Amino acid sequence: MSTNESLNESLNASDPIFARRGEDTLSSRTSLDEEPMLPSTAYQIVHDETMLDGNARLNLATFVGTWMDEHAIKLYNDSFQKNMIDKDEYPQTAAIEQTCWRMLAELWHAPAPTSTTGCSTIGSSEACMLGGLALKRRWQEARRTAGKSVDNPNLVMSSAVQVCWEKFCNYWDIEIRLVPITEEHKTLDGYDLEKYVDENTIGVVSILGVTYTGMYEPVKQVAEALDRIQEKTGLDVAIHVDGASGAMVAPFLQPDLEWDFRIDRVHSISTSAHKYGLVYPGLGWVVWRDKEYLPDSLVFHVSYLGGDMPTFALNFSRPGAQVLLQYYLFLRLGRKGYYEVQKASQDVALFLSKGIAELGPFELWNDGSDIPVFAWRIKPGYTDRWTLYNLQDRLRTRGWLVPAYPMPDDLSDMTVQRIVVRNGLSMDLAALLLNDIKTQTEYLDGLEGSLPQEAPQSAFHH
Repeated sequence: MSTNESLNESLNASDPIFARRGEDTLSSRTSLDEEPMLPSTAYQIVHDETMLDGNARLNLATFVGTWMDEHAIKLYNDSFQKNMIDKDEYPQTAAIEQTCWRMLAELWHAPAPTSTTGCSTIGSSEACMLGGLALKRRWQEARRTAGKSVDNPNLVMSSAVQVCWEKFCNYWDIEIRLVPITEEHKTLDGYDLEKYVDENTIGVVSILGVTYTGMYEPVKQVAEALDRIQEKTGLDVAIHVDGASGAMVAPFLQPDLEWDFRIDRVHSISTSAHKYGLVYPGLGWVVWRDKEYLPDSLVFHVSYLGGDMPTFALNFSRPGAQVLLQYYLFLRLGRKGYYEVQKASQDVALFLSKGIAELGPFELWNDGSDIPVFAWRIKPGYTDRWTLYNLQDRLRTRGWLVPAYPMPDDLSDMTVQRIVVRNGLSMDLAALLLNDIKTQTEYLDGLEGSLPQEAPQSAFHH
């Protein structure tokens, strides 16, 4: 660098911060500028623009973790440059990945943890898709062996399923068969299941913690319905448990609930580590009860990073830091620590749901006693002057993001509002939220005339 360039840079660096080039001009939104900026200037611009985002801690719409302790943050900073796929270069990270899914296999009562298999993923959506692909491939291989057609596979699930399953069926040409939820059957509980299952059914998805409401689907009850179907038809249909949230809650808060590998029909379980696994995004896990349920034809072996590496994933390179964060939490918390964290969140959820139920306009759909998530609606006939979308917008003025949205098919004329309680929402903050809900409800009740009834563009949608 020349003397003049050094002098110009030092002068630029000493300028008042918001008078430096870049801070006192508009940068292009469509192309790269010709000249570089000082790193402190570029940082300030990005930092200031993201102040327009909401406060992650007050986002009660997302299931994704928004808090980790200082030791986890330090570990993340130590390891964010590691590529999870490069197992030859980072063999200990690879070994830790295996340790983690083996711990999960044991937690989920795998009958023989040494013969199970699993892997980490970029999130629970990828984990679900890997579980679905294994179901499809096993169905195809069994059909070909029997000399039968492999056309027209279908997958059965609740109409309240998370959108990743709709994507899976769309992307891999699988007919999606949605069993509608109703007031009488709030989840997929096995009712009328025989109407949806046939010889082309690759499996049934059972959700442990429905995205819309947080309720558990009764996996054992679904399995018993499939047992009855097999007795009548001979069809042996497997279950994949989408445990994105509940698979990291039920083992600690409801240890006697049978939903996991204690049920023979459960071939695979997925979870989202960046939800109630308490890790920053993005990390998921999928585990198969036995290696036979993950067909070898889906596993690739690569050697161009050095060594022979088996891999089963939809993507290739991804961060390894989150796997280390999960291991840190397993060591740091243990069973007792996870219980205490999840119980604290559940206590907050029950406190909030009880308080909301005691307010005049509302009735609960569920109370947060499964995962710490619950939903409510306006009592039928209470008012036609305001809706939960109006309450959502009023709470935004206080910084809270509490989404309102329509329920799925057959209940789409019903609007609910939902709160997701995560680690980091303290009882003190919850009391402030409850007071704000009460205050804003009283404000809406006191208005004259009707407010807009349609969902705003900012409303939460699946």
